[in-house]
Amino acid sequence: MADETNDAYQAAGVDVTQAENALSRITKRLRTTWPETGPGRVALDFGKYANIVDLGGGNGLALCADGVGTKALIAQMLGKYDTIGIDCVAMNVNDLVCVGAKPLSLVDYIAVERTDPAVLDQISIGLTEGANQSGCSITGGEIAEMPGVITGWKPGLGFDLAAMATGTVALDAVNVGADVAPGDVVVGVGSNGIHSNGTTLARKVFFDDLAMAAEQHVAEFGRSVGEELLAPTFIYVAESVAALGQNLVTGLIHITGEGFLNLSRVEAPVGFVLDTLPDVPPVFRVMADQGGVSASDLYGIYNMGVGMALVTRPENADAVVALARSNGKQAQVIGTVTADAGTVHITANGFTPVDLVNDGKTFQSV
Repeated sequence: MADETNDAYQAAGVDVTQAENALSRITKRLRTTWPETGPGRVALDFGKYANIVDLGGGNGLALCADGVGTKALIAQMLGKYDTIGIDCVAMNVNDLVCVGAKPLSLVDYIAVERTDPAVLDQISIGLTEGANQSGCSITGGEIAEMPGVITGWKPGLGFDLAAMATGTVALDAVNVGADVAPGDVVVGVGSNGIHSNGTTLARKVFFDDLAMAAEQHVAEFGRSVGEELLAPTFIYVAESVAALGQNLVTGLIHITGEGFLNLSRVEAPVGFVLDTLPDVPPVFRVMADQGGVSASDLYGIYNMGVGMALVTRPENADAVVALARSNGKQAQVIGTVTADAGTVHITANGFTPVDLVNDGKTFQSV
């Protein structure tokens, strides 16, 4: 079968297959730097949401790095920069909790085409808000002016925003989903739309294929398309850390790039059936109905209304849902864990009649 998700991304200018091939070569070389024993030992393999360095005494330091991608272009199109820092923090801290860590601190990196103090000030507003929401500090960073390397939507506007975050976790409390078992249930915690993945494809759909302007009001959104795409990524730290502290979860999955294929990242040899997903946010409906994006692509690229999945024993499901709701999120049980290792089967979604199962890399209709 055709690799539908990769085809959609490649048409938008992102070659997923080539990126994966390059990553394989890079990780093989980088692994040679890892100490085998003692403090500094690397506790996990590549491919997890974050890695953990052994600090000795049973303590681990979790580390990850991420950025806002081409969502930076949406900020430039609208001239609005005060929320993009939330996305930068969110993409990092949401990954940290998926290995059982509590976010500790973050350092940012802002590369600009031209230094604009007002824009940098606005970016710092979002960074501060994201840090406050996640309970971590921002202890440093770097601003680099790189004309000729960084370009933007219009000359002089270009910037890139990324960060590296750290967290703490006891080595005996690391959670990479190894204890997830058939019969567990999946609690889906609501998203805020696109978040910070798949923006390249979304821009192609809205601004190229549908020829919309960023300021164009869309009735389904109740605001402009640019405002919809710029809505900041939700931060799931409070509910996730609380659930970890109460031993309520067997696995945590941040639904980012690759959409619901992320569920297969848990370490246990299990599968998933999602049969009670929430209503799909309007942005994805418009991408399907007007933009012609297939359900296979949508569920293999986007969060489709579920930004974090918390896997739990059935008897703890109500408590996990209550934790998420007490932190201002929508949450519900969306499916169950099966013994069908490596599969994610979507049988109902409140969107369009669709029955999808992954083939290891993409979703295919069945």
